[in-house]
Amino acid sequence: MSQGTAGYRLLKKLGRDLLRKHGRDLIPFDPRYHYPLRRRMLFEAYNINLVLDVGGSDGGYAGNLRSLGYQGRIVSFEPLAYNFAKLQTRSQADGAWEAMNCALGNEERTAEINVAGNYDSSSLLPMLALHAEYAPESQYVGKEQIKVTTLDKVFASLCSPGQGILLKIDTQGSEQSVIEGAARSLAWISTIQVEMSLVPLYEGELLIHEMCQLLYGKGYCLVSIEPGFTDRQTGRLFQVDGIFHRF
Repeated sequence: MSQGTAGYRLLKKLGRDLLRKHGRDLIPFDPRYHYPLRRRMLFEAYNINLVLDVGGSDGGYAGNLRSLGYQGRIVSFEPLAYNFAKLQTRSQADGAWEAMNCALGNEERTAEINVAGNYDSSSLLPMLALHAEYAPESQYVGKEQIKVTTLDKVFASLCSPGQGILLKIDTQGSEQSVIEGAARSLAWISTIQVEMSLVPLYEGELLIHEMCQLLYGKGYCLVSIEPGFTDRQTGRLFQVDGIFHRF
């Protein structure tokens, strides 16, 4: 081994160690194995030009789409007042991004949502002990009255036939209710991205195999999986995002 090669490897190792110290890493660039870039590829392949961002939180998912180069329209739905204030601020600076202060479900109603300490884990469903054990910051700290509507109720005012629509659902266990409230709208929705649990985290939620069965029954096929909630100590995976497409 030449001295130059050994020196290069040492510098590479030192550089990588420094990046990892700051929570970064260097990996070979291949969009097929980098899930955000793979999602961008799918968006392009499926001609997605409208994203219905259900469970928009503070705008993180939509902001990530913009950073990946997606320039199409986004409609974000977020019921929590705290998250919606942040979401609205971010969306107002983007002419193709609209924010709606409501949740989507299977019926129109006023509901009481459980507010989590980290806000992102807030849910209409009771949280199970396993979730709180591995993410103590997600435990419920209060409740809030919210408005719930259905996608079928608002779909015609937001969408038109012929668009490439992706329905993204991240509602902390209530994903099935969102799908039930979109019974008529699904005919116009080509692609769905949905959060799925590998183990029970919320009372009454569908697990990954049940969600796959539900969406396959509606004509969708699983085309991609992205990792989600993970135990940082063991690497155990609790949630993933599945992307489904109707061919």
